[in-house]
Amino acid sequence: MTYDLAALRAQVPALAAGTAHFDGPGGTQTPLPVIEAIAAALSRPLSNRGDALPGERNADALVVEARRAMADLLGARPEGIVFGRSATQLTYDFARTLAVGWSPGDEVVVTRLDHDANIRPWVQAAERAGATVRRADFDPDTGELTAEHIRAQLSGRTRLVAVTAASNLIGTIPPVAEIARIVHEAGALLYVDGVHRTAHTPVDVEALGADFFVCSPYKFLGPHHGVLAARPELLETLRPDKLLPSTDAVPERFELGTLPYELLAGTRAAVDFLAGLAEPAGPAGQQDGGDRRARLGTAFELIEEHEASLQARLEKGLAALDGVTVHSRAARRTPTLLVTFEGHRTQDAGRFLAGRGVHAPSGSFYALEASRHLGLGDTGGLRVGLAPYSDDQDVDRLLAGLAEFLERTARADG
Repeated sequence: MTYDLAALRAQVPALAAGTAHFDGPGGTQTPLPVIEAIAAALSRPLSNRGDALPGERNADALVVEARRAMADLLGARPEGIVFGRSATQLTYDFARTLAVGWSPGDEVVVTRLDHDANIRPWVQAAERAGATVRRADFDPDTGELTAEHIRAQLSGRTRLVAVTAASNLIGTIPPVAEIARIVHEAGALLYVDGVHRTAHTPVDVEALGADFFVCSPYKFLGPHHGVLAARPELLETLRPDKLLPSTDAVPERFELGTLPYELLAGTRAAVDFLAGLAEPAGPAGQQDGGDRRARLGTAFELIEEHEASLQARLEKGLAALDGVTVHSRAARRTPTLLVTFEGHRTQDAGRFLAGRGVHAPSGSFYALEASRHLGLGDTGGLRVGLAPYSDDQDVDRLLAGLAEFLERTARADG
C-alpha cells in the first residue's frame, strides 16, 4: 500500500490557491467529497428526524451514519457518540453535568499542557461546586507530561482528571492509557481532549481507557462541530439539563436542539475519505468495501509515515537556521512544532511568511497555561503543523521563507 499524495491533494480544492498550509492544528482544508456530501444533504428533502416522510428519513439516516462513522474512527460504540457545536461546548456541557455530583472537599485535576477548553470548564465547574482544583505540571525542558505528574495530584477525593491526548501547542502525546489506569485506581473519571491527536494517530478510546473522549472533525478534513465518545452505560448515569419534551434516550439526551444534519453528512464523508487512503484506488471518498475500522487503521499508518518523513525534513531544515529554538521536544509527539527566534518576534515571522503564501500562524493557540509554563508568556510562538496533504514543496517554502526572514531582519538590525 502506498500513500498517493498527488491524488489526495487533487481532492482538496483550497490547495489550488497556492498557499502552503501549516495551520492544520487550527483546522484542515476540506476535500471535495466532504463538500459534496454537505451539499447533497441540503439538496434532498430534510426535516426533523422521523420515519414518515422522505425528509424525516433522510435526517435520521444522516445521524445514524455519522454516529457509525465516528464510532469506527474512535473505536467506540455508535450509541455512545454525542454531537455538539464544538469540543469546547461539549466539554462545558459535561463539566456542568458532572459537577452536579461534586461537593466541597472533592478535587478535580487539570494539566498545564492542555488547551484552555480542557481546563477552564473544569475550573469554573469546580468553583461553583466548591471543589478544589489541582494542576499537574509538565516538564518545560522536555515537553513531557508523565503519569507520575498526574499521580502526584491524585487523592481519595479526586473525582475527575482532564488531560490532553496530544498538545495542540507542542505536540506532546502523554501516556494516556497509563494515566487512565492510575486515575481509575483512584476512583476518578478521565476526560480526554483528543482534538489534536485524532488528526494524526489511530484512536481507540477503549484501549486508551478514556471515560470521555472529545474531538473536532474540522481538524481531520471534516466540517466544524464537536464529537464526544463515551460508554453508553456511563452516559445513562448522567442527567443533563434539557427541555422537557426532548427525548431522554442516550445519546440524544445530551444533544440540545436540532442537529446540523448537513455537517454530520460531511463528517461521515471525512471518515470515509480517510479510510479511502487505504484503498488501492486512492482517496476518492467513494469506497465503502471491507471493514472501515480496519481501513482507517491502515490509513493512519500511512498518514503517520508520511507526516514523520516531512517532520524529519522540517526539523533538519530548522536546525540549520541560526537563532531558532524548537520547543516541541517530547519523545512521542504529533508533527506539530512550536518555534521561536532569538531577537525576533514570531508574529513578524508569521506575517512575513503569509506574504509569501505560507500559512504558519503565531500565538499561544488557547494553550495559555502551556505557553506560560514554557516561559513564552501569553505570546507563544510560531506553530508549524503538518497535515495529510502537506508535501515536500510546502516544507521547503516554509524553510526558505524563514531563512529569508531571519536574513532580512538581521540586516535591518545591523
